[in-house]
Amino acid sequence: MTVIVRDFLPADAEDWVRVRRAALPFIVTTAECVAFELASAHPDKRYRPLVAEEDGELIGTAQVGLAHDSPEPGQGFCNTYTRPDRTGRGAGGLLVRAAEEHLAREGATSVYAWVLDTPSDRAFAEKRGYRPSRPAHFLHLDLAGGPLPPRQEVPAGVELRTAADFADDPRPLFEADAETTADEPGDIPVELSDYEDWLRHTWRNPGLDHGLTSVAVVDGKVAAFSAAETDGLTRYMSGMTGTRRAYRGRGLAKLVKNDSLHRARAAGYTDAYTGNDAENGPMLAVNRWFGYELCATEVRHVRRIG
Repeated sequence: MTVIVRDFLPADAEDWVRVRRAALPFIVTTAECVAFELASAHPDKRYRPLVAEEDGELIGTAQVGLAHDSPEPGQGFCNTYTRPDRTGRGAGGLLVRAAEEHLAREGATSVYAWVLDTPSDRAFAEKRGYRPSRPAHFLHLDLAGGPLPPRQEVPAGVELRTAADFADDPRPLFEADAETTADEPGDIPVELSDYEDWLRHTWRNPGLDHGLTSVAVVDGKVAAFSAAETDGLTRYMSGMTGTRRAYRGRGLAKLVKNDSLHRARAAGYTDAYTGNDAENGPMLAVNRWFGYELCATEVRHVRRIG
């Protein structure tokens, strides 16, 4: 059996999704989204998805690039996944080596990688010089069979809308996304400052469901939102739930997420997923209130290459 690593091709999109779902059954993605991510990537991201093939069969994937929206230059990422029934063949190691070579050429000084919190996955990373940093959790909610908290009464002065209501001018949502993203805990600080890139990569992403993305408006201004990503079939994911600084402590995150979840269930989605940094206590508490249950943990690892 021969394993090779090569660049991702648009024809690989369906197989890419199958590999990722086998390795991470709690993510929500589609072939259309995979192809879109490459086509819409900012040039400064130096995005280069890689695949591993074994005798013509795709068995591994790697998302590779630079954190171009970070104020700290030289931050690279490499997220590698191999089909669980095809591990031990060298695909993961080949993908990591090809990714690091690409990132080094592009000026990266550090490489960050998400690693499942299992003994074998952590050993794989540490063997290659990666050191653990911070954990994050995947959580699941049974939308079809589990109860949801009842819809909340909308507070006086607050209006519930959807992202679809901002189709003519989504800039207020960009500004809310930029502010809340900047406050998220993480290893790599992020500054969203390029509105056109946000429009191209986030707003027009085929996985973002504008009708299921709920928005709280206070005095005509976007105060909070819960972004909904779907596969168009049964799987729903909270891509980001955030409240702007001036409106925190008023329960708006619960309000918009509850509204979005009720909309998703009414639309026929059966499984809801979300992800949380392990140190994001307020959002973890919100998700426990909804009934989400932890289904897996990843630990971010880092290796210095500069």
